[in-house]
Order: sequence, then C-alpha cells, then structure tokens
Amino acid sequence: MLMKSIRRNCLSLIIALPLALNLTASAAEKSVRIDGSSTVFPAVEAMAEEFREAHGSIKVNIGVSGTGGGFKKFVAKEIDIANASRKMKPTEVEAAQKTAVKYQMVPVAFDGITVVINPKNTWATTITVEELKTIWGKDSKVKNWSDVRKEWPNRPIKLYGPGTDSGTFDFFTEAINGKAGESRSEFVKSEDDNVLVTGVSGDLDAMGYFGYTYFKENSKKLKAVTINDGKNAVAPSEKTIADGSYKPLGRQVFIYLNLESYKKREEVKTFVDFFMKEADRVIPDVGLISLGKKSYDEELKKLQAAK
Repeated sequence: MLMKSIRRNCLSLIIALPLALNLTASAAEKSVRIDGSSTVFPAVEAMAEEFREAHGSIKVNIGVSGTGGGFKKFVAKEIDIANASRKMKPTEVEAAQKTAVKYQMVPVAFDGITVVINPKNTWATTITVEELKTIWGKDSKVKNWSDVRKEWPNRPIKLYGPGTDSGTFDFFTEAINGKAGESRSEFVKSEDDNVLVTGVSGDLDAMGYFGYTYFKENSKKLKAVTINDGKNAVAPSEKTIADGSYKPLGRQVFIYLNLESYKKREEVKTFVDFFMKEADRVIPDVGLISLGKKSYDEELKKLQAAK
C-alpha cells in the first residue's frame, strides 16, 4: 500500500509539474517589450511607472538602443514597441516586410532638437542654419569658434552629439546638412543623452544637440541656442515647437507598434490603450509637447480598427 501511495504521489507530481511550469511561463509572458529612441524614453518610462501601479502583474521592459537599434529589434520580432524619433527608412520598411511584421506608426508628441552650449558661453547664443552646416557638415574644416565667425573666440570648438543609431542624429543631419546620416565624424558620440549633457555643461567651448526633453531637464546646466533659419530667429520652447515656428528642428516623435502583439496579447493592448488615454496628461510632465487629447483619441481609434 505504501509503495502504491508513493507511486500515486509521484505520478501526481509528474503531472502537476508541467502544469505548474506552464502557469509560470504564462505569468512570465505578461510583459511588454519596448526599445529604441532616448528622446521618447522618458515619456514611455513615465507612462510605464503609472501603468505598473494600476496593472502590477504586467511588466514593462524598456531599453534605450537608439531609434535605429530599436527598429532592428522590432523587425526581428524581439520587441512589441519601438520608440522612434524619426520615421522608418525605406530599408527598415523592407526589413519589416521580409519578416512579416505588420505595424502601425503612432505619433505621440512634438519635440524640438535643441542645440546647446555651456551656460558661460556668451558669443554663440544665436546661430544660423548655414553656420550649423559649416560646423557639422561632412567636409567641415571648423576647428575653432573663430572659423565660424571671425569675431568669435579663437578657441577649439568641442562637439557632442547622438550616435549614428539615433533618430535624432538622422533628423538633425537631414535638416541641417541636407542628407540623413551625413555628418562630420570628429565629435563625441553617445546614445546616452546624459553623457552629452555632462560633456557640454562641463566645457566652456562645447556645443551639442539632443531632444528638448533633456534640455528642459538640464536647463540650469545648459543654454539653448536660438536658431535663425534665414527668415526668423527662434528659440526652442513648448510654444514654438508646437506651433511649428521652431524651424527646421521641430518634429514629431513616435511609437511603432507590432499589430499582432496588440491584437493577440492582452497585456500589450492594455498598456497601449492606457498610454493613449493618459498621454495628454503625462507627456508634458517629461518635457515633450502634447499632441492634444483629440489627436490621441483619434490615434487610439485607428489602432483599434487596424487589421
């Protein structure tokens, strides 16, 4: 009898163990995987923090590998959402087609790429688009500030900018140099905007650029440069970015959503729906500019109707 009882208990354990493992696996699957733009990251992070309070059983995992890095993972089906500070390139669209990734591009905020200098810099407070091209162009010969304007100091200019996987890098180089990805190579590159903030804030002769969010967070350490597009000289602000007068560096930023994840996995749908319903309230808190509640409601309707 004892042996039969042991056999029954062992058999029950053998049957129960896979069931337990399946339940554990199901619980582990309740996660949303996100990666991409450092510009969009603060908004998604803030949204995820609020979401966790209401939906603690769903994990939201967020990486910051830059827009290009996020798209690589997105088309490989490694993530559900790609944060993007630019639209997909034709090569990325083609890669998504090859891996049969159906997606929807969802605008989430306005942003303005902000050119920053050290707060003690008193000479380069306003700069033209042509002067930016002189500094950042592929064949730039600029080494000193005086190479840009003769009246500026004859001191070495030290440059900081996003890495080449960054959507901000692509957008800036296209807006200023005329072609995405075309840039001088001699500058400190980093996908981590905090590295750029530290570099510029610690060096009188430094100049850099990144999203408005990071400038706003660090406005006591940095000075934003006013950009003259040949018609008007405009400083970046919530108002000038939203009304389109901050040219040519104003832009929209996005999330790209895997539609299969959204349609078939309740945790992804729950997070994205929460994001769109709360975006108008949360987005401004992280320095990005809201698109307005009406726009978010319309985008959510488009998502829910997508096939």
